[in-house]
Amino acid sequence: MKFPEGPRSPELIQTIELITNSLNYLERCNQRYGDIFTIRFLSYPPSVIVSNPQAIEEIFTADPKIFNLEQGNKILPPALLGANSVIFMDGDRHEERRRLLSPPFRGERMRVYGQLIFDITQQIISQWTIGKPFQVRSAMQQISMQTILRAVFGLNEGNRLQQLENLLTSMMNIFSSPWRSSFLFIEALQRDLGPWSLWGNFLRTRKQADELIYEEIHQRRNDPNLSGEDVLSLAIAARDSQGQSMTPIELRDELMTLLVAGHDNVASSLAWALYWIHRLPEVRKKLLTEIETLGSHPEPLEVTQLPYLEAVCQETLRICPPVLFTFPRILQAPFPIMGYDLEPGTLISPCIYLTHQRPDLYPEPKSFQPERFLAKKFSPFEFFPFGGGNRRCLGVAFAQFEMKLILAKILSHLQLTSTNLDSIKPQLRGGTLAPSENFYLIPTLK
Repeated sequence: MKFPEGPRSPELIQTIELITNSLNYLERCNQRYGDIFTIRFLSYPPSVIVSNPQAIEEIFTADPKIFNLEQGNKILPPALLGANSVIFMDGDRHEERRRLLSPPFRGERMRVYGQLIFDITQQIISQWTIGKPFQVRSAMQQISMQTILRAVFGLNEGNRLQQLENLLTSMMNIFSSPWRSSFLFIEALQRDLGPWSLWGNFLRTRKQADELIYEEIHQRRNDPNLSGEDVLSLAIAARDSQGQSMTPIELRDELMTLLVAGHDNVASSLAWALYWIHRLPEVRKKLLTEIETLGSHPEPLEVTQLPYLEAVCQETLRICPPVLFTFPRILQAPFPIMGYDLEPGTLISPCIYLTHQRPDLYPEPKSFQPERFLAKKFSPFEFFPFGGGNRRCLGVAFAQFEMKLILAKILSHLQLTSTNLDSIKPQLRGGTLAPSENFYLIPTLK
């Protein structure tokens, strides 16, 4: 089979470039080879990368049976999420699990989370010291972590909440740099060389966190008055078409999936939003003017309906998507696309970042322009920061809801300044694209 053209450098070199210099590497490939090319990543099959909206529509709308999504998604790090995660499932089993997990992220359930997100954000920003710089990504991680632990895990103030927050934050921070992130994706590096080794440290921290999660699941499953609005309580109560509930292992793995996808991605996106808002004074001014129209004590749902705030969040997700690719798909049948007849066994992955950088869709793509989302509605094959097709992120509505409320609460209560925005660079952190660690803001009184 003839693969689309791509870099001819050795797999090891391509792997290093993709991990340490992701955006430049992808842009160079796109400039040289166009909207479809093949990259080779150490210990993975050749990957066909696509950034053409028409081709992406063909992929997202194709019969799911054409793809072996279960095998494709095992390319993602099961050590972090757990082998029973919904993203490692295929066919009817995948559809059934999505059905069980979807209700907490719909309609009326979202209302329950709004005030909680406001309260958590207010509690954390009240701890910031006026005039003292804070590390932005870390602060956003703290807010999103507490939101997940209280809205998804259903934990209230107490020892278990604090322990889990500390352990899960430590576990995620193990992969806080590009070279550390490589341990998640290169199996050869995943060796337990003792508690002081990176992978050994991760395994021991994960084990401690798992023990607390299983304790919480056991306690909740044995509660005769189980009636919480949190995702864990609702997932425990859910039954599949055979009347069966999820096992503790399945519950743990789904909680970890929601934690990683819903906390790490949101933290990075919030940090990027604050970067652009404070880099461009006109954006900040317009956003504050809109937020202030709601008065000093707005309702959460009122905030989420602000059009310019939504446009700022969408433009953030366009220019700095939290992940670079959608879930990889492995072909089970021949699939013609863009002049190539791809054969079974081929891995194909739409590239979110390159599609969002297309000048024919987004004129001046390097420029942060929220107005583009006010002027036009983009298709799900042109703008898809949370993936697409039957693999679109389950928590997309919750993530967007959370972003809007946290940004509105921060901006309406504090003025933030920075002196080093020119030095902030994107870097791979775990599986997400995050601002570099030197991004600090300084709170001042409004």
